[in-house]
Amino acid sequence: MTADIKCVAVVGGGETGIGVASALIDAGIATVLIVGDVESEHRARDVIGRRAASCALLQLAELTVTQDYCKAKSAILVIDATDDDPDVARSMLSELMKTISDDAVIATCLGDMDIDRFAKDLHDPNRVIGLHFVAPVRTARLLEIARGKRTHPHAIAAGFAMAKRLHKIPVVVGNGSESIANRLLACAYEAADRVFMDGSTPWEVDEALVDFGFAVGPYEAQDLVGLDIVHPMRQRYRALKSNPQRAVPIADRMMELGKYGRKSGAGWYRYPGGMKVDDPIVADLAIEESYLAGRTRTDYDPEEIQRRVICAMINETAKLLRDGTARSAADVDLVSVLALHFPRWRGGVAYYADTVGAHHFISELEDLAVEDPTAWSVSPFLQRCAARGLPLASAFDLAP
Repeated sequence: MTADIKCVAVVGGGETGIGVASALIDAGIATVLIVGDVESEHRARDVIGRRAASCALLQLAELTVTQDYCKAKSAILVIDATDDDPDVARSMLSELMKTISDDAVIATCLGDMDIDRFAKDLHDPNRVIGLHFVAPVRTARLLEIARGKRTHPHAIAAGFAMAKRLHKIPVVVGNGSESIANRLLACAYEAADRVFMDGSTPWEVDEALVDFGFAVGPYEAQDLVGLDIVHPMRQRYRALKSNPQRAVPIADRMMELGKYGRKSGAGWYRYPGGMKVDDPIVADLAIEESYLAGRTRTDYDPEEIQRRVICAMINETAKLLRDGTARSAADVDLVSVLALHFPRWRGGVAYYADTVGAHHFISELEDLAVEDPTAWSVSPFLQRCAARGLPLASAFDLAP
């Protein structure tokens, strides 16, 4: 294996694959984008060409979009970025494995970060890693690198080399079903959606969290990335975590209406002439869904909105530390600042929790649990931190 990243093969011509390929050619890395059909080939060339319109022609010359797997034989890193059916993705990767070098590193950048499951059908699990690119791929500063039980250090080194070439900050995460960033984002979005469902509007939620110190609110952030990109993460998190009796279907309705964010002209906000304005249709959706669910809407003040979203993030942070997805509280802080725009001056979500104190947030969560015991169940790990007077930063000093 080698950490000298000269040529990378990206498998998948969907939004994820195109985003990764664009970031690679921006960094001057020779990139082979493997797609499944002629239509995908034409689309990928067109989209990347438009995105790279301001780039030097030399950068575009580093890109090859093809259906021919042999074109990727010199790749020393292969990234599975397929948005297709898992069987289609597995078939494409299997074909590519017949062509590439035996010491090439294999990575998946999909939301499911279970590296051991991904690697089980591959010849050599030692060279398999996860690379989670936070959206928007080209500009986000974070790159999460996931390792499986058999991942070799040389493969991790390749991930760090990739981060360096792309000018991103690497964070190594444990093997699991979701990355740190996705889990923190999903729990924050879910808490915000419950507030929205039960009484507020997206712009009220965004304004409250910006007042807390976030660089951008959760709904405006989703509009910038694209609701179609965020939605699969919501669905995975809902299947794993949510109380079915308290499902919040508003995001599903947004997808049905084709409201994907800025790129479609409307998302949680409307964008006439590129200007962000409140959308009364979205507010009406919440009122309608609340009525159908038999909920009594509440007029939440900014402090209550902040309390709910921050408590959800801190509770999830404790779970991330306990299950080993995060190696340290410092890693969670870094991810929360880079991926969620958590206020830097508060030090990150774990640091902020330790500054205020675990007892405070346990009391807040227990208070919220009166209305929904499942959604606001306190992490046992957070309770142990409080009982022993230890901060989340001392996570691995605690016995199971």
